[in-house]
Formats: sequence, C-alpha cells, structure tokens
Amino acid sequence: MDYVIIVAGGKGLRMGSEIPKQFLPVAGKPILMRTIERFHEYSPELNIILVLPESQQEYWHQLCQEHHFSIKHQIANGGDTRFQSSKNGLALVPDTEDGVVGFHDGVRPFVSTEVIDECYETAREEYAAIPVYAVTDTLRYIDQHGGGKNVLRSDYRVVQTPQAFDIGLAKQAFNQEYKEQFTDDASVVESLGCQVAMVDGNRENIKITTPFDIKIAEALLNQ
Repeated sequence: MDYVIIVAGGKGLRMGSEIPKQFLPVAGKPILMRTIERFHEYSPELNIILVLPESQQEYWHQLCQEHHFSIKHQIANGGDTRFQSSKNGLALVPDTEDGVVGFHDGVRPFVSTEVIDECYETAREEYAAIPVYAVTDTLRYIDQHGGGKNVLRSDYRVVQTPQAFDIGLAKQAFNQEYKEQFTDDASVVESLGCQVAMVDGNRENIKITTPFDIKIAEALLNQ
C-alpha cells in the first residue's frame, strides 16, 4: 500500500493573516482541501495522512463540515520542526507496510497527477525520488563577509514535493536524531548515504506562502 503524508503546519505570518495559510480559500475552497483532492485524484486508494498542529485540528474539522469534505484521511500531530512533523506522520504507517510513502507540502495544491505518478513509480524502482525543475533566474552566491559572485544556474535545480521514498527506507531515515542540515525530507534520506533520483516537476506546483501567491493560484484555477 502507498501513502502520502501531507504536512500543513503553517501559521500564515507571511500572509499577514490570522488564519493559517493552508486554510485560506482559493476560489472558495481552502488550499489544503485542494491539495488533498489532487492526491485523491491521482489514486483513490492512496492512504492520506495529514499532519496538523493540535491547536488547528478542531478548526480543520469545522472546515470539513462546512465544505462537506469527505475524502478519508488520518491526522497526526505537528511537531516543532518539519523533521518532527514528517516523523509523526510516518509513525501512522505500519512498520510492516510495503510500498512507497510521499511527503508533500500542504500548500502545494497544483502538483500534477503526472508528477505524482512519476515520483511514486521512480521511488518504487530507485527507492527515492524528488521532483525538480530548472532554474531560470541568475543566481548569486553570498559569502560570510557579504561579498558574492554569480554561479552557473545550470548547476542547480529547484526542488518541489512530493518527495517519495520506499517505506522501509523512510522509516530507517527518520529513526535518526534531528540535525540542522535536514532542510527537507530528501536530506534526511540522503544522510544515510542514499542517492535520490530526480524527476521533472511542473512549474504550476507553487508553494503558496504570500498574498501574491494567492493571486497566482486564483489565476491558475481560472485558466
């Protein structure tokens, strides 16, 4: 069986809103619901685990009632770090389970089902896969003294989610103690010395974190 762990622990600070960003509506529906719907569209059989801070879970249940949202999912408590939140979600996956588990940002509702499928199928063969796309802007490295220089953008990729892994590998990786270099779920797996395969992401798969992102999201829905 395959799983997806959707991590939604945002507080909405960059949105300037009292409502956490994952609950903000886009075209009348909370972002988080649109994200869950996309994975359900990919596979109705996919086991969905939602990671939310305990303080936000009652509000989420209210939203589900208001919007008649009935896609089945389990809820895990959010942690103080992304690592801990992902680990809490992973704890709901049985240790004996065989399959692939994906980790996805709750505020990325526009990942394509094709990208989801590519991540899961690649992880099934290669044990670990992440979606990426090419950098188009010029990048500049800034050193500790405030100086800097441009770097070759062809040497870099922008990383998205879902990041998919063999369940056994993910369990082993998240059994480690937290380290500051764990910037995403793939970095946790890579710390074991594992190679992570890259697949082509889709540019519409934006992470909605600012009011400008909301405008882009509404434009994408109105295409």
